[in-house]
Amino acid sequence: MSNVINWFEIPSADFDRAKAFYAALFQVGSLHEMEFPNLKMAVLPMADEEPGVGGAVVYAPDFYLPSNQGALIYLNGDPDLSAMLDRIEAAGGQILTPKTQISEDIGYMAVFQDTEGNRVALHSHS
Repeated sequence: MSNVINWFEIPSADFDRAKAFYAALFQVGSLHEMEFPNLKMAVLPMADEEPGVGGAVVYAPDFYLPSNQGALIYLNGDPDLSAMLDRIEAAGGQILTPKTQISEDIGYMAVFQDTEGNRVALHSHS
């Protein structure tokens, strides 16, 4: 069996604001946009050459509602999530749980609230 998760979607109330936040978090100029009937999607960065998990920020007000009480997804913060944490507040987010060691084997985690009110986590090995 490979990854249990193969895709995730992060709801947004303000699509442009959410795109700007995640572009700043991952230090990319922009996110690739796709538009479908009743849904806008901005794909988060992922490696083209490696199969794995992908995800997007989505805007579909009749289907998604941003929340800080639902499922918690962990974004890749390698090699050290400290650099990403340093960008969160400048991009309009809020750090809820600072960088915390889970264990020596597993690494570190942190939790933040994005500009849309979603609670999201980061994980890194150092």
